[in-house]
Amino acid sequence: MARNKEALVLLLDVGPSMCGVLQEVENICATLVHKKLVYSRSDEIGVVLFGTKETCNELAKELGGYKHVVVARDIKVVDEGTTHALQNLPRGTSPGDFLDAIVVGLDMMIRKFGNAKGKQRLCLITDAQHPLRDPPQGTKEDQVNTIADQMKKHEIKMDCIVFRESGVCHNAVMDENDQLLYHFRERSVAKVVQVDSPTSLLGALRTRNVLPVTVFRGDLEVSSNFKIKVWAYKKTSEEKFPTLKKYSDKAPASDKFASHEVKVDYEYKSVLEPNMVVPPDQRIKGYLYGPQVVPISSAEWEAVKFKPEKGVKLLGFADRSSILRYSISFNLLSGIRQCSFGTY
Repeated sequence: MARNKEALVLLLDVGPSMCGVLQEVENICATLVHKKLVYSRSDEIGVVLFGTKETCNELAKELGGYKHVVVARDIKVVDEGTTHALQNLPRGTSPGDFLDAIVVGLDMMIRKFGNAKGKQRLCLITDAQHPLRDPPQGTKEDQVNTIADQMKKHEIKMDCIVFRESGVCHNAVMDENDQLLYHFRERSVAKVVQVDSPTSLLGALRTRNVLPVTVFRGDLEVSSNFKIKVWAYKKTSEEKFPTLKKYSDKAPASDKFASHEVKVDYEYKSVLEPNMVVPPDQRIKGYLYGPQVVPISSAEWEAVKFKPEKGVKLLGFADRSSILRYSISFNLLSGIRQCSFGTY
């Protein structure tokens, strides 16, 4: 599995208590798929529904149990089929058992990737209001520990989004379910987020993985005798859409093997001899200077280029209110930067 590719299995509770919020769940899942299609077309997504009337999963066929859990889509590269699988989610008639759904999703990951390394994630959306079935052996906490051990072994993480409307009275079942989910978090395999409104679901679901980017690694010079090793991270960056590629519709629509790609080849020819192609090693970039074009080679550019040493130096302190916003709104690590120091 490629390092920059993510495999995600959505575990969606469609039980009776979730019917009122399923439309919002469909919307945020559609947003997730659309962003994957634009930014991460090689990512893979699987969909598991629990709380359904039917049962359809490999564990139920092989071992029995795991009822009311349906694999709506196997783990595949994200495409239009993923969008269709998340539209018009069925309104279930049975209470959802999220532990069974987690086991089914985990089993899908292990069957698909085995011991292959890569970004693998489960995303659970539930209200966790219904009692869970007792395991054949041990307690529910033991079952959680067993699941967590397998997740650690295969480096699989999980996001748990628990939907609870404000004003809902907690009972013993809900408290027990919360403790089980928090136990996943204590084992460092899951992140648990509780939301109380449908609109909060969108902010709770991680639609994209954005890695922190350093723009500078070096010394912060406080004085000539005092330097601190620092890493400066980019706080915000401009969102850019992928570059659109040229598309050809010359191939018939029935041709499934057509790539529809347009390949462009450039040839540079001499003005004095239009039929002669100039090879790359004989080309020099020209720059307009008035009516003339001045050729400047890359070697000449390197010779005259200003190459300052990288570094950050403390010049002084100023009140935050005296620094204008536009002074720190550009992307380059230069000019005035805001630093926060803890108190000791």
